[in-house]
Amino acid sequence: MISFTGMGRFASIAVIAGSLVLGAVSAKAQDVPAEHLQAAREAITALGVTDRFDAILPNIMDRLTSQLIQAYPNLQDTISAKVEAEALKLAARRADLEREAAVVYAKAFTADELKQMTAFYTSETGKKLLKDGPIATRELLKAADIWTAGIARDLEKQANDALLAEVQPAAPAEAPKP
Repeated sequence: MISFTGMGRFASIAVIAGSLVLGAVSAKAQDVPAEHLQAAREAITALGVTDRFDAILPNIMDRLTSQLIQAYPNLQDTISAKVEAEALKLAARRADLEREAAVVYAKAFTADELKQMTAFYTSETGKKLLKDGPIATRELLKAADIWTAGIARDLEKQANDALLAEVQPAAPAEAPKP
């Protein structure tokens, strides 16, 4: 059974830890000029770097809803409504992750590099690379697996043939027939 008091303590700890992290992020962000951060934000958007994180809150919400419903099956509708309402309140914190990503990218790349990335990945070629690149990579990995199997097979056969030729005694020549 889940204790709401325990959840309250956990939430308090999470808020305190979050405040400390946000303070550190703010300090880091102050080290980076606003123009550089803006270039990082634009590059992140063009690359879709943080898109994969969009499912984090819904996944947490679903997991928590399931846990609470298992503990309190008679409160299913109430639990679903309350967890969803609280998750919606937290959705605004997604911007914190975007800010952190911008700081990370701003520290890793110059403003000019970020602008070049943005220019490329917002072009048709860049968009195509983002869309079809993973498919091409997957197909390349399949081709590499097939190639590896062929090379391994051929090397084994050729090495075995060469070794056999070296270690097998030569068959005696047939004596001429009288």
